[in-house]
Formats: sequence, C-alpha cells, structure tokens
Amino acid sequence: MAEAIMTVFGEGRFKGFSAGSFPSGRPNPFAVEQALAVGYTLENMRSKSWDEFSVKGAPQMHIIITVCDDAAEEVCPVWPGHPAATHWGFADPSKQGSNDAERREAFGKTFAAIKAQIMLLVGLDAAQLAAPNLNAQLAAMAKHIAP
Repeated sequence: MAEAIMTVFGEGRFKGFSAGSFPSGRPNPFAVEQALAVGYTLENMRSKSWDEFSVKGAPQMHIIITVCDDAAEEVCPVWPGHPAATHWGFADPSKQGSNDAERREAFGKTFAAIKAQIMLLVGLDAAQLAAPNLNAQLAAMAKHIAP
C-alpha cells in the first residue's frame, strides 16, 4: 500500500518500492483494493522480497521506511548508498478482524494512516529532504503516528 501511495501522491517527485523480508508471493486482495482506489495500476502490484532491491542494478533507495510493526525488530539489509531510514509502526491489517468486512475496514484504516504520513513526507521541500535534515524530519514524522 505504501508503494502505491508514495508513487501516486509523490506525483513524479517520489517513487515508492515496497518489499518485505518474507513475501507471500501475492499481494493481499484488500491491499490491492486500496491501491486501485487511488489509481495505482494492477500491473505494478506484486509481492517482492527486499533482497531484489539490495543487488547491483536495483533502483537506488534514498529513504527506507518500514511500516509494519512486525518489521521493527527485523534486521534489514545493508542498502547501497546508505539511505536515510526510519520506522513508522502500523499494526498489520492482515492480522486484524475475524471476517472480510472487518479486514477490509482494517486495511482502509491502515491505508489512511500510511497516506497521512506519506503526505507529510511528499510535502517536504528540498532543504528538508537534504541530509542531514532528512533523518530528523523522518524521526519527527514517526512521533505523529497514533499507537
């Protein structure tokens, strides 16, 4: 979902790439619904391992943001170029609810929360995005996430 939000609302200034340590092989259908609702295309959605972004020839990452609470304790790869990094902790919506309606609602709420954070990021000007300011900006944004 974060990839879709960053790419759509980054309006060419930012491009999102989403990946995880243990990809399931296919995107969650409720996440797909949320991404499609903001105009992200289905062709761009697939379950990816973060390993594919740490090899030669991969897109260069400038910012790494982990968004799932489950990822907070994981050891992330060493990224080429040493991009800025932060953790914005959100509960995993796929582990919420006991039926499809409740899970869909959980994905909607998580999508909205991630979007609010990303909108703060894409609203930063060039000076705020420049190192060393970027790490401070990302840390300040993390404080706005409701538990």
